[in-house]
Amino acid sequence: MQFQKFAAGVAVAAVVVSAGVVQAQDAFTKKPAEVRAGTYTLDPEHSKITWFVNHLGFSTYAGQFAGATGTLTLDPKAPAASKLDVTVKADDVGTLNAALDKHLKSADFLDTAKFPTATFKATRIVVKGANEADIHGDLTLRGVTKPIVIAAEFNQAGVNPLDKRYTVGFDGEAKIRRSEFGIAYALPAVGDEVTLKIEAEFKAAS
Repeated sequence: MQFQKFAAGVAVAAVVVSAGVVQAQDAFTKKPAEVRAGTYTLDPEHSKITWFVNHLGFSTYAGQFAGATGTLTLDPKAPAASKLDVTVKADDVGTLNAALDKHLKSADFLDTAKFPTATFKATRIVVKGANEADIHGDLTLRGVTKPIVIAAEFNQAGVNPLDKRYTVGFDGEAKIRRSEFGIAYALPAVGDEVTLKIEAEFKAAS
């Protein structure tokens, strides 16, 4: 009898939890027009920039920057008026190869001793589709500022079931030429074009 009561209790709990999960999922939206207006801060634990570059024609080599910080201001009624400012610690570059990481931080590449951060500031947002937009902005890297375009895709928004904070998520992609930012080491053997793939989660400021 006790086992039956226990099993019944577990079943009831499972139903309650399942219902809660369904309600949480139902609260998510994939429609930008339904996103809460306001200011958001970048979640460094769930955001990163992965870069890709041709390595001697043999492979496409990849590395990452993590720990970025930034703010995003959204108004679903005027998406083109959104604002985005992001700062990346250049010293956070990582490839899972300690020797290469050290070289990337040297004057041959990022020269992080002189230029500890890279920044991006949006200057114009062009809505391209239901969930897509081109984010035009200025990238400052190694002390050089150049315009770039991030092709961004809105994933979803809603209350994160883990930390209970309202969250919006995006993916993005951009291409730059490292030589334009004064990074000419090993050209052209190591590719000039660098592809940046971005995953970003932003938390409501309040």
